[in-house]
Formats: sequence, structure tokens, C-alpha cells
Amino acid sequence: MFGIVHFEVFLVSAILLNLTPGVDTMYIISRSISQGRKAGVYSALGITSGALIHTILASLGLSVILMKSVFLFNLIKYFGAIYLVYLGIQMLLSKKSNQREQIELNRISNRKIFTQGLITNVTNPKVALFFLAFIPQFINQSYSSPIPFALLGITFCLTGGIWCLIIANYSSMLTRRLRKSSKMEFVLNKITGLVFIGMAVKLFQTKGAQ
Repeated sequence: MFGIVHFEVFLVSAILLNLTPGVDTMYIISRSISQGRKAGVYSALGITSGALIHTILASLGLSVILMKSVFLFNLIKYFGAIYLVYLGIQMLLSKKSNQREQIELNRISNRKIFTQGLITNVTNPKVALFFLAFIPQFINQSYSSPIPFALLGITFCLTGGIWCLIIANYSSMLTRRLRKSSKMEFVLNKITGLVFIGMAVKLFQTKGAQ
């Protein structure tokens, strides 16, 4: 149907792949642990939206251009890595805050975390590479429409989005007591900053088109 083959195999594979910890998972867990459930949910929604953008670009064939261009691949990769380093340094330089200040910071950051999650995912060319390598296996080669690719991509994003929301909820719930301590909040922010910088290093090492 719609040029899709072995959809049940794709669905099981998509769920298993989403359950496998990756950069996005680490980003959501870090946000949830350091800033709470709401921050984790916003980051999960941002990352899922980023995956949807990758789906649209891949459906339109733009991701193929990215994968074939060393310059574009590296440009996006370096931008994403530098952005993660920037976020990491922000967390490392964050100071202790009282409860009222933290409420104000959360109001500001929650509006930004969605965008940060979106940028983090969109600027990871490895995601585009994955979409181009994985999804076509479940599309009838004689079907030239972008519809099957879009449907499979959306399915993958939905299953991934649900899992990301579960991660955000439980990781924040398990560390709720820790965040109530200003000292632990300070430590968690530092750990989160180091995780972001580690993610940047991993992104720098990503190889694409040669």
C-alpha cells in the first residue's frame, strides 16, 4: 500500500532503533535531569520536530545532495558541533540560583529548549544519512512518489517521539529530589554541560560523503 513493503517489519525495527540510546536520548536525559520534566518534554518535542524536517528533506531529495557534498556535510556538522559546545559552556558557567530565580530561568529556557533540541537534531547530518540508508529498504523501487518515504518517516518520528517523552518523564521523576537541592542543581548543570560537549566531540567525528 502506497508503495510500502513489509511495513510490520519496519515498525518493529523502528521501535527497536528508537529504544537504542543515542545522541538524542542523551540530550533529553541531560535536560530532564538538570532542569526537570518540562524541559525534557520540550527537548523531546524539539528533537522529534527536527526528525520530521529530516523526513521532509529526504522525501524531497535534498538530503541526497547533502550526502554527496563533502562541503555541505561538514558545514552542517561543524555548525551543530559548535552549537552543542556553546550550550555545554553555558551550562558549565551557570551559577547557583534561588527558587525565584530558577522559576524565571525555567520560563525563559522552556521557550528556548524546543528550538535548541530542533537545531541539535537538524544539524546532525548523521540523522539524514540514517534516513536515506534505512527507509528506502521498505519502499517498492518501482514507486516514484515521495509519499511512501514521508509516511515511513513520520511513523519513525512518531514512535521515536513517544519514546522520547517517556524518557523525559521518567528521568526527571527519578531525579526530582536531587533538583530540589541548589547544590545538586549546580552539579547537574555541570554534568549536563560536559555531556553536551561530549556530544559535540562525537558529532565532529561523524563521517559522511567522501
